[in-house]
Amino acid sequence: MNKKKPVERQKKDESNSAPEPRGKDLSATATRPRVEIKKVDAPELEPLPTEEIWDVYRKARKAKNEVEIEKLRNVLMERHYPLVRYIAERLLQTLPKSIELDDLVSAGLFGLMDAIRGFDPDRNIKFKTYCTTRIRGSILDQLRSQDWVPRLVRLKAGRIDKTLQRLTGEFGREPTHAELAAALEMDHTELTNEMNSASAKTMFSLSEKWEDRDDDSSIEKVDILEDRRAIDPIGELHRRDMMDFITRSLTHKERFIITQYYQVGHTMREIGEMLELTESRVCQIHSNVMSRLKGLLGQKSGTLLM
Repeated sequence: MNKKKPVERQKKDESNSAPEPRGKDLSATATRPRVEIKKVDAPELEPLPTEEIWDVYRKARKAKNEVEIEKLRNVLMERHYPLVRYIAERLLQTLPKSIELDDLVSAGLFGLMDAIRGFDPDRNIKFKTYCTTRIRGSILDQLRSQDWVPRLVRLKAGRIDKTLQRLTGEFGREPTHAELAAALEMDHTELTNEMNSASAKTMFSLSEKWEDRDDDSSIEKVDILEDRRAIDPIGELHRRDMMDFITRSLTHKERFIITQYYQVGHTMREIGEMLELTESRVCQIHSNVMSRLKGLLGQKSGTLLM
């Protein structure tokens, strides 16, 4: 009986002394600094002002909580989306009609995203002032990347245009080429080359719809483009009718010579080989026919549309 009691006391002492190192660990971890970020969803952020969302976003960046940073960044982009669209609409007024507003807005959103990532609220600068420059710069960079005219040419063209407007205001008239060249300190040939390079035309897609409709009935621009090399059908009909009227009184051989020479484009030698005649004989027949036709047209000049 006496031998069992010390064993029981030893077990109790071990059980009482076991939690002591655990208690020391908890006290050590309690003194470590912690940054606690309350997890919030997008619906919970909607009623909050933008300034408070920026405070939460700053705390999330210090805690390096990537999940919450992504959620807060999306909310901030939605809050500033109207600003991106406003800047894009202002720039669109100075651009050609071939530029789409959605393309400018898409480029501006990339600038807004970079502005949110690089914004430092501790500098006491308003985010609207900071992001406006970034959004505008992102849109202009996108336009320059798609421009097929070099940027140096655009700068020279702007310099020429500003000088032209200044001289027009000073002289009260449009300046001459020599006066413009003297103001720009350029010679005549250099100014001419710069003006020709700056007069680049805007490029359009021929596959675009002519009418702003989504259905398949709207025609494309290529369908209404004029082909200057094509033959005018109405003019061709008038020419054939006039040729038939003029050659109606000619013989078969004379009509063949006139048709092959003026319509087909064969030479006198080729026509003579087809008719088994000499070149001089073909020229003689041609001269006789032309003299007869001139007299015929002189008599009927008042009745023809000539």
